[in-house]
Amino acid sequence: MKKLINKPEDVVKEELEGLALAYPDMIKVHFDPNFVYRADAPVKGKVAVISGGGSGHEPMHGGFVGMGMLDAACPGQVFTSPTPDQMLEAAKTVHGGAGVLYIVKNYSGDIMNFEMAADMARAEGIRVLSVIIDDDVAVKDSLYTQGRRGVGTTVLAEKIVGAAAEKGYDLKRLAALCTKVNLNGRSMGMALTPCTVPMAGKPTFTLGEDEMEIGIGIHGEPGRERMKLKPADEITEMLALSIIEDPPYRRTHRIFDEDKGEWVDVELESAPFKPGDSVLAFVNSMGGTPLIELPIIYRKLHEICNKKGLKIVRNLIGPYITSLEMQGCSITLLRMDDELTELWDAPVRTPGLRWKA
Repeated sequence: MKKLINKPEDVVKEELEGLALAYPDMIKVHFDPNFVYRADAPVKGKVAVISGGGSGHEPMHGGFVGMGMLDAACPGQVFTSPTPDQMLEAAKTVHGGAGVLYIVKNYSGDIMNFEMAADMARAEGIRVLSVIIDDDVAVKDSLYTQGRRGVGTTVLAEKIVGAAAEKGYDLKRLAALCTKVNLNGRSMGMALTPCTVPMAGKPTFTLGEDEMEIGIGIHGEPGRERMKLKPADEITEMLALSIIEDPPYRRTHRIFDEDKGEWVDVELESAPFKPGDSVLAFVNSMGGTPLIELPIIYRKLHEICNKKGLKIVRNLIGPYITSLEMQGCSITLLRMDDELTELWDAPVRTPGLRWKA
């Protein structure tokens, strides 16, 4: 294991300390429990948007805290869910009186702990709603989930929902918007190499020199198929067509019904892409991919979208949801409309994403 670290057990703490020193005008860091929050929090009268998950996916989530995106992010240990006390303390710190929205990736530990934190916050008089992101078309279930994994659409949801919160959307409207983003986003990733969790000291899985894994998860979970390495255009086509041709997908989500005062199951369905759709195309590095390679993927993705009648109206290219030093990429397509486009274009100022601010 070769990493730019000191002690494996200090990686998350020292990363947070460095983040706070580098961006004091944007963020602050609270320790014991750990969370990153906006330097100007709480913003009175604004719904606070909070997300979180295991570390190792930087810049998600701590790098997306700031104006126009998240009010707070709760980092767990590497590839480990944050704890309810982190989420509760983050909510109490950034709550500005208009409620809190939790954006939760569909991993069993994340869902369980965020639900517990939401119940604890409500007991202290804070309104909390949560939305689950489950956009990965690769597999129906994985090691960490019941249903599809939450991956690239999470980044897009945090940006769009964060912009809407800045504009003054109320809590219920914000939760509905986040659900809309999730239902219109689909993702799939692949890996050329594994990654190594510092505390484990060995790769999460093994791949031969001439092998790749299609449909990999961001924690190194198995994908659809392991196969011989192929050229970039063929890889892009496998990922893109899996997303574009994904059939309607029905899922059951637990949400908190404020009128009933209890958690309830709701049936949701996402419609497939169709010719004439406008989309945001997100080409993401898994962490160790040289940035010269991502435009090669985007080039082929653009061609495929044109052939399928999809119009790319916005794009994002770079390492935004990573898996430590894994080499590989993921593609996310999000169906756009005027509301989503306006919110995507709105100013954002965070360590990991910023424009117009």
